[in-house]
Amino acid sequence: QLQLVESGGGLVQPGGSLRLSCEASPFTLDNTAIGWFRQAPGKEREGISCISTGGDYTSYAGSVSGRFTISRDNAKNTAYLQMNSLKPEDSAVYFCAAVGATQAMCLRERRWYDYWGQGTQVTVSS
Repeated sequence: QLQLVESGGGLVQPGGSLRLSCEASPFTLDNTAIGWFRQAPGKEREGISCISTGGDYTSYAGSVSGRFTISRDNAKNTAYLQMNSLKPEDSAVYFCAAVGATQAMCLRERRWYDYWGQGTQVTVSS
């Protein structure tokens, strides 16, 4: 079974940046689409970004568009979420997810994904 481990979370001041990583094992990320989700206390888990298996299609929620960038390095079995211009409302636990896919598309819908990481905390505060 594919296992995903997120890293890179932490405490950052408003306006700062963080890069989250999502490393897969023991299988490769070939032929998988990757999604990033976040969940704040008392709120639903929100799909904020996804990337297709080949990296040629990406999608972003309006709340992060223009500030976050998703990418992947299949040779390293790792996906990334670069987060810039962070705001206090970005504070949440961030999860990566994966699903077997060959199409040049992805969805930011929780139910589409089969594999999930345990999450990494991001706190944006002064």
